[in-house]
Formats: sequence, C-alpha cells, structure tokens
Amino acid sequence: MPPASPTSGSPSPAAPVSPDDWRSRGDFFDWRGHRIFFRVEGTGDPVLLIHGFPTASWDWSPIWPRLVARYRVLALDMLGFGFSAKPRDFAYSIFSQADLFDSLLSRERVDAYRLVAHDYGDTVAQELLARQQDASAPRILSACLLNGGLFPEAHRPLLTQKLLATPLGPLLARLGGRRAFSRAMRRIWGKHPVSDAELRAMWRLIAEHDGPAVMPKLIAYMAERRANRERWVAALTTATAPLRLIDGLLDPISGAHLVSRYRELVPHPDVVELPDIGHYPQLEAPDAVADAILSHFDRAP
Repeated sequence: MPPASPTSGSPSPAAPVSPDDWRSRGDFFDWRGHRIFFRVEGTGDPVLLIHGFPTASWDWSPIWPRLVARYRVLALDMLGFGFSAKPRDFAYSIFSQADLFDSLLSRERVDAYRLVAHDYGDTVAQELLARQQDASAPRILSACLLNGGLFPEAHRPLLTQKLLATPLGPLLARLGGRRAFSRAMRRIWGKHPVSDAELRAMWRLIAEHDGPAVMPKLIAYMAERRANRERWVAALTTATAPLRLIDGLLDPISGAHLVSRYRELVPHPDVVELPDIGHYPQLEAPDAVADAILSHFDRAP
C-alpha cells in the first residue's frame, strides 16, 4: 500500500464543544466498581476512539460529527482520565485499560470494529492489536494511529513527564497547576497556537475528581512501554489489519522522528504527514485528520 500524499493540515479551528456539553451527551457504566464515562452515537459499522494522556475522550470532539455521520462511534474516558473515576489505589496499566475497552465492546455487542488512537491510546491500541491472536477477541478491521510513543526508543517525553515518573512525581503533581500544564501544552503544539479555550477545557478534564493526584501512577505507562516493547512493536509489524499513521511532524514528543522509525520497522508503511501540526492533530487540524481517517477506512473490508 503506497504512502498517502502529505498534507499541511488546516489552521487551528474554533474551540471545540465544552467539556460540560460533551459529558451531557454521554453516559456512565460500572467497571470493576468504578464509574466510567462513555459516548456511543451514530449508526453503521463501529469505530472505537482511544484518547491520550493526560486528557480524555473530549479530544475527539472536533472530528466526532464527521465520524458519526458515517459510523457508529464509541469512546470513553479511561480510568484515571476525564469524567471517569480516578481511584488513588488502582494499579493503573495499559493492560487494564485494554480490558476496559474490551468491556465496552462487549457491552455494546461489537464483534468487529475500526480503531482510531492517539498518544497513550496508541499503546492501548497496540495491546488490542496484540490480542488479535486470540480468536475470541473482537476483530479489528482497520486502524489509524495519531502521534504517540509507538516505539520506546523514538519517544521523547517532556521534562515534566520524566519528573512525574520519578519519586518526585507526587510532589510535582501537587505543586503543578494549570499554568505549568499550559506552558507544557504550548511547547507541543504546531504552528497554530493552542487556544485559551482549549487549554481551559483540557485542564478541566485533568482536574476533575482530583485528577493530578493520580498522574504519577498513570505516567508509569512509559516504563510499561519499555518492558513490553517486543509484544507491542510486534503488534504493528505483524498486524493483519490495515494500519495508517497520521502524524503532526512538529511534535517534539512523537513527530518527524517517530515517522522515520515507523517507516524503518513497519512493512509497507502508510503514513499521512502533517508538516505544520504538533502533538494533537485531531484538535489542530481536524479536517485533515478526518479526511485521512475516512479515506483509510473506505479501503477496509
């Protein structure tokens, strides 16, 4: 499959829907004694959306209408994120988050689906791809992966992320706040600056249920990626479902250098490059991202 033609993306759009509006259109279910926020909307073949760290399913709001117009779209806030529960005593892991999505798929009686993931969600998607070896797992028909740490050796976390993963993490989580978060976000955006409305919305999602308190536990995913590199990289290199990487090249965490590594390791790489875009393509260039997702899904069985 030849790589897709590069596109520069589109200017940062008007602010997406508010977090309160996003929540009002969803619902909650119980998973292992914890309250999980989710949204299901649309008709047709199922599409599962998996958000990244440290925000929530709200990240998909700019592309949600276009996906819902053609598919039955499912999303949730993972445990420890957004409007879902954020227990301090939970052993957070990529494996447990994948279990959570399996539970949603079972709840919604989905046995085959298309997949879109971003950032931390990419690693959850890699675990779901790895589980395709189990004949009883819901079948992934096609997948799009946005900027994320697909390969530990190509992941370049911010200093704040590195510190969160150290014994200083709990102290940093208490002392850090919206200003520190906003500074970090501005560093990973592309040529079109993140808006104040977007920053307010994202911080609202993080702060809900005292979210900063669990961030040092959530950030353990970086060590998990290293420990499970063989399993999760093999999930990409041996995938039977068609894969597409959609990447904002200006992202200092997983931008152009991630694309280079992807092209080295993944057979017949299908990549859509967004030259002016940073770490959050679905917020920075929603039309370009939706175009790339829909054109890829059009080729899936």
